Amino acid sequence: MPGSEWQLVVGLEVHAHLKTRTKMFCRCALEYGAAENTHTCPVCLAHPGALPVPNGRAIEMTILLGLALDCEIAERAVFARKNYFYPDLPKGYQISQYEAPLCGRGRFLLPTEDGEREIGIVRAHLEEDAAKTVHAGGATGRSVGADYSLVDFNRGGTPLLEIVSAPDLRSAEEAVSFLRLLRQTIVELGVSDADMEKGTLRADVNVSVRRAGEEGLRPRWEIKNMNSFRFIGRAIEAAFRQQVEAHEAGEDVEQSTYDYEPDTDRLAVHRSKEEADDYRYFPEPDLVPVEPPAELVEQLRRDVPAPPAERIRRLAAELGFAPAAELVTTGNDGKADLLAREGLDPKTAAAIAMNRGDFLPENAGALARIVEANVTREALDEAFASAAKGPIAAEDYLSRVAVADADALAPVIDSVIAAHPEQVETYRGGKEGVLGFLVGQVMRETQGKADPKAVNQLLREKLRG
Repeated sequence: MPGSEWQLVVGLEVHAHLKTRTKMFCRCALEYGAAENTHTCPVCLAHPGALPVPNGRAIEMTILLGLALDCEIAERAVFARKNYFYPDLPKGYQISQYEAPLCGRGRFLLPTEDGEREIGIVRAHLEEDAAKTVHAGGATGRSVGADYSLVDFNRGGTPLLEIVSAPDLRSAEEAVSFLRLLRQTIVELGVSDADMEKGTLRADVNVSVRRAGEEGLRPRWEIKNMNSFRFIGRAIEAAFRQQVEAHEAGEDVEQSTYDYEPDTDRLAVHRSKEEADDYRYFPEPDLVPVEPPAELVEQLRRDVPAPPAERIRRLAAELGFAPAAELVTTGNDGKADLLAREGLDPKTAAAIAMNRGDFLPENAGALARIVEANVTREALDEAFASAAKGPIAAEDYLSRVAVADADALAPVIDSVIAAHPEQVETYRGGKEGVLGFLVGQVMRETQGKADPKAVNQLLREKLRG
């Protein structure tokens, strides 16, 4: 990696499909996985004379997320035409927002071990998504080098919320943490599934570099349509390396759009990057401005949950920063809170929440009693499976206590140690991670009836001896 004399600058453009029943400007149903081109109409196919009508629920969802991001909510928002050729939008332009978006400047608090970083939000605006284009032939599956392309217009017109961050992120790790927490915020608000595998959450990543202490911004590269946290992190690091190499070699770094190639861990130019002037924005003449009533904004404000940073800060005091951040980022802190309120130790509650599925809130008390009773793994599996479907009674499971008696477990542990000499030597060589494998072998031999904590302790004692 290049030296520390260079600083990384990252901004994100995050696109989320809103979880509405119908499209943004027509009444076509939204259905993931439907047969190609079965959810279309004269409006989303841009037949002459067909006029758009905005989706009121999509507007409410956008305001709700804007409030969660501490954005300024516009008293008057205007839809605009973005005149840029989209081969997968029949109109030949996209209806978006530009000068007067629904949500203006805001902020997102990003927790770190050293405190909270404030990441600026430039805007959060509402637009329509393009149709889905499938590129056939060629080696990359992209338009460049494809033999031909097919278009599925089912997605065309889907309400799309775009969140633009300020260029405040300073590492790949920080950018991924921001994105993961933002995704969890979106999911908790119920405005989108934000499923990267399905494409309901995508991110464009803007990367530039500058020398440490340098003011201003150098030309940036935009990496388009990333839908994997892992690849986003790798793409940022690759862009950093390539830009530093170019600057140090005296080469010009031009503002362009890039594709990330995971196989080579390099970025390849897709096209030159357009600016706002290239899109020739002007107010959409077929839509009136949106003027959200003040009482609606206040009603939505009451629906905003506690921000992730606040919850991580609270949990970190008991669990440590890393476990608290993982608990909140994965959306499991609610389950842990339910179990802890029923008397379970916070660390045990967090571990259970991270490793067990969802359950009905009314079953938290019974589950806490079952966990504390140290029942067999089989009983615990059955209890949690049942707790997700309906009410459970702790008494149905409490009699199935896990075996913790050292005399009963000793023969099984001795047998496992004798059967796995290589793993035993690895453990004794200092790699404690292999202990989990040996514990698993004991649990398998006892058909899940042993107490994992007792097994762990006894194994350590035996291996030390």
